[in-house]
Amino acid sequence: MSRFSAALTIAVTLSAPVYAATIIPAPPALENKAFILMDYDSGKILAESNAHNHLAPASLTKMMTSFIVEQKLLGGSLKETDQVLMSESAWCRGTSKESCMYVPLNSYASVLDMLRGIIIQSGNDSSKALAEHVAGSETAFAEVMNGEAKKLGMKDTNFVNATGLTAPNHYSSAADLAILARAIIHESSKYYPIYSEKEFTFNNIKQGNRNALLYTDPSVDGLKTGHTDEAGFCLTASSKRGAMRLISVVMGANSMQARADQTRALFNWGFSNYETALIRPKGQELGKPVVWFGQADHVAVGLANDMSVTLPHGEKDKLQISLQLAPSLDAPLKQGQEVGKIIATLNGQTVAEQALVALAPVEEANIMVRMWHGIKRFFSNLF
Repeated sequence: MSRFSAALTIAVTLSAPVYAATIIPAPPALENKAFILMDYDSGKILAESNAHNHLAPASLTKMMTSFIVEQKLLGGSLKETDQVLMSESAWCRGTSKESCMYVPLNSYASVLDMLRGIIIQSGNDSSKALAEHVAGSETAFAEVMNGEAKKLGMKDTNFVNATGLTAPNHYSSAADLAILARAIIHESSKYYPIYSEKEFTFNNIKQGNRNALLYTDPSVDGLKTGHTDEAGFCLTASSKRGAMRLISVVMGANSMQARADQTRALFNWGFSNYETALIRPKGQELGKPVVWFGQADHVAVGLANDMSVTLPHGEKDKLQISLQLAPSLDAPLKQGQEVGKIIATLNGQTVAEQALVALAPVEEANIMVRMWHGIKRFFSNLF
């Protein structure tokens, strides 16, 4: 199960979720190979088409390359100032067929500069150089990429390189790339602002970000473009309007303009028809059930993560929230241990549910207390 995508559910292809009280108009009809529109907070899929098809992802691949680098920076195994060699195998020779950061052969650039080279300039050279720096070779780095994809719950993905250059058995899906984008925004928040930077200059060469929406829509703040002859024109983007954030993936559009227009249409449709409500925040005490055989008689229970739900406009006040606790809680209990679930329903339909966890540990009591609790529970069950 993904560490961040567990709430992701899939709606019917080319349709929107339908609730008893509200009819949502159909999403835009788009000419591409696949698309998906996801709410960031709840993980709800609002619209999709061919979202699990295995497709060439082109430079959308580099989101995984940058994500791994970001996580290693945050974990301390890489430093922003570490110097990365531009080897001959990674070096760009300046052809017009690939995107390059243009780091000179056998010279060095910092990890942070290389990261910007990946995200903003879509550099194949910086992607390969960082892959070699992290894993020793691009092939070994691809194994790291696939391991990370598995952790995130990306089930329709296999990487064989760090760049997205066309290669046999190198594929992903719109659904998986939305999961990856969501992880980047959540887990790499320190570095996420780089995805909205419009230009980067290295080696006296200034290059602009190819995400056209960054220049025309102030609500858009990432993420990545891609293009090869096989993949067509692709774009993973995120837009935040007010408190709501949406993630869109478009794959296989016919042009740069088309991928931007289609993404804009998806965002406009999503924001016009839906809103996201925070049901309960993480860490808030939602109940205090009895615990048997423990040093404490009760335990506070709540959520390990915020619980949000995405609904048609005007429906959130109709939500009904219920708690379901395990029938008997016995010590010892670990902090974070699942003890039940919280369920949100709308018009009798479950729209979200999430595990309830113990907010604090409860240690096992001494033998005398355990014996007394055993007697009390025995007689309570009789009556």
